Order: sequence, then C-alpha cells, then structure tokens
Amino acid sequence: MINVGDTAFILLCAALVFIMTPGLGFFYGGLGRRKNVVSNMMNSVFIMGLGIVLYALIGYSLSFGGEGKIIGSLKNFALSGITKDSVFGGNLPTFAFVAFQMMFALITPAIITGSVAGRMKFKALFIFIGIWSILVYYPLAHMVWGGGLIGGNIKALDFAGGDVVHISSGLTGLILAILLGKRHGYEHVSYRIHNVPFVVLGMALLWFGWFGFNAGSALAANGLAAHAFMTTAISAAAAMVVWMVIDSLKQGKPTLIGACTGVVAGLVGITPAAGFVSIGASFIIGITVAPVCYFGIILIKKAIKIDDSLDAFGCHGIGGIWGGILTGLFVTPELNLTEGLGGLFYGGGLTQFISQIEGILITIVIVVAGTLIAAAITKLFTPLRVSKHEELNGMDISQHGEIAYPSFTGLD
Repeated sequence: MINVGDTAFILLCAALVFIMTPGLGFFYGGLGRRKNVVSNMMNSVFIMGLGIVLYALIGYSLSFGGEGKIIGSLKNFALSGITKDSVFGGNLPTFAFVAFQMMFALITPAIITGSVAGRMKFKALFIFIGIWSILVYYPLAHMVWGGGLIGGNIKALDFAGGDVVHISSGLTGLILAILLGKRHGYEHVSYRIHNVPFVVLGMALLWFGWFGFNAGSALAANGLAAHAFMTTAISAAAAMVVWMVIDSLKQGKPTLIGACTGVVAGLVGITPAAGFVSIGASFIIGITVAPVCYFGIILIKKAIKIDDSLDAFGCHGIGGIWGGILTGLFVTPELNLTEGLGGLFYGGGLTQFISQIEGILITIVIVVAGTLIAAAITKLFTPLRVSKHEELNGMDISQHGEIAYPSFTGLD
C-alpha cells in the first residue's frame, strides 16, 4: 500500500538529487579557466536533458526491468506498463522510484566531464555520454541495485552509489583523460581557478542535494534515512576539517577551494556506506578519505602525470573505492539489509570485505571495457578532441559561441 509520507519524502529527495547536477556545473565552472566556464557548465546542463530522455525511454527498464545478472530488459520501454497506481517496494508509487533513480543517471555522467574539461569536443561528449549510459551506467545500476550480479549474487553493499556512481564516473574520467592527452601547455602553464564563489555555490548545492542522495536511498521516511543523513553530514564535515589541516601543513594556510574539495571527498567516501555503518565509522571514513584523495590527486598530477582537469578521478574514483573498501570493514550487522553480516571489524570475518572487493573489481572491469567501446564508437562519428586552435581560443567560443563575461577585458 502506498505510504503518503514515504512518497513525499522520496519525491523531495529526487528533487534534491536533481539540483546536484547544475550544482556540479557551478563547481566545475568555477574550477576551470574563464574561457571555458560556459563549456564546463554546459557539460552538466546538457545531461539534464539527454539523461532524462534516455532514462525514461530505456534507462529505467534496462536498470530495473528484468532479472538478468548483467542487465535488465526493455519490458518497460518508455515507461510502458507503469501507471499512477503502480507500486514499488510496497510503499512507493513506481513513478516516485523512477524519478529518484533518474536523477542518479544525470549526476553520474556529469561527474565524468571534470576529467575532460578544456579539450573534449562537445559533439563527441554528447555522443559518448549517451553510449556510455547504455554500456556502463544502466548495467551497473542493474547489477548493484536491480538484483543482478554485484548486489544479488556477490552481495556487495552499495547504499547510494559508490560503485554505480563514483567509481564508474571517476574511472571513466581517468580513461578519457588518458585517451585525450594533456591540455596544451599543461606542463608549463599555471591553470588558475577563475571563480572561487562559483565553487562554493557548487559545493553547497552538492552537499544540500547529497542529503537526498544518501538519505533517500533508504526509500522510506524512516530511521534508516535519518541515520544516513547523519553519517553523510559527519563524514563530509570531518573530511573538510582534515583537508584544511593538510592544506595548513603543506601550504602554510587553509584554502577555501581545499575546504570545498574536502567536503566532496567526504561525501563520496560515505556514499556506499551511509546506511550500513555506525556514526562512529562515519567519522573514520571522513577523516581517512581526505588524505587518501588529497595525495591521490597529487599522485595523478605529479607522479603519474595524467591531466585529470578538475580532479574527477582524484575525488570520485579514489574516494568511491576507499568508501567501498571501508564499508567491508565497518558495516554493522543490524544495518546490513541483505545478509545481516558484520564487517571485518564487527565480527563478520572476511565475507563482506571480500564481497566489497569483488564488487569493486567487477565495476572496474565493466567501466574500462564499456568506456573504451563507447569512445571507439564515438570516434566513428567525430574526433574526441578539439583542435589546438579551438582549445587555445577557449571552449566557450569554439564549442558554443558564447562568452560568460562579455564585458570583461582583463587577463585570463
């Protein structure tokens, strides 16, 4: 029977998750260069259109419309077979669940765009995101949440998207960054953050929306949702504080950009664990994910020398993997909604920990294969990268014919 309170809560959470995508646009727009701010924001905005259309047509059906181990079916093509009276999980209108999950399908590919900012052709990105959603996101959503291989057979836990959202998007961004190569002058030019207030606004919208992202994954207005809300808040706050401490030790002073980045790292780290671990564990996740991501970003930029433009892999890929691993350590038996097993530190032995590792490894395989195939198909239609002239002239002009600040005449 449909529960009115649960329905209202999930629809509100869906709206909160929706605001994360334009929020990410502000975050990425602020982090990039002035000549690319329109492009960086458009890379999130267009997915709000493409993602909803594609998810309503085939995404929901492929994610939740079948019982296969890898992917669903097309039985709910264009949401056929679902009416206002359809019920999901015994308490929600099916459309409410569809709306909530649809917003996850928007924010996930938007995260990818941070790794390719400043050099990937818009036409190529548009085509790639559509193909990638079909080859990677929908199968992963089915395998983790739709009763497929990872969640149903292996019993790996992913409360709100460590595998499905963050590892998939972060790793995809890294692969594309490698395929595209570095930005021109990357080794010699100082890339300044052009608008710090945009970054703060983006962080605020992301954190605000993340409460719906994680708490809403309880799929009911209940104690588990409240618990996930608290673990989300604590992990993000702890990571922010630790990031500021690291900034102070490394650079002599804390930075606002660092504080915002720390919040995102803490949110990513707690996402797979939010409804499965104790309040105490959420502190540990937030405290540890900050240095892991901080030094992971440095490793990517200086040691490995990969141009992950806006640190999508550094925060989301690394943070998602770390959060998934720690879930296997700290999950408490009463919060394990599938098996009732504790994590390694809660009397469950290695069972859940190994399941988490297996889930992460399978996710990595799916992402690598799907991303390479999607990129190869995209290249049949258009080059992945803009020309050197277009890149140096700025993505805003070359890709969209727009200028973010037409009256600004100063230096970039």
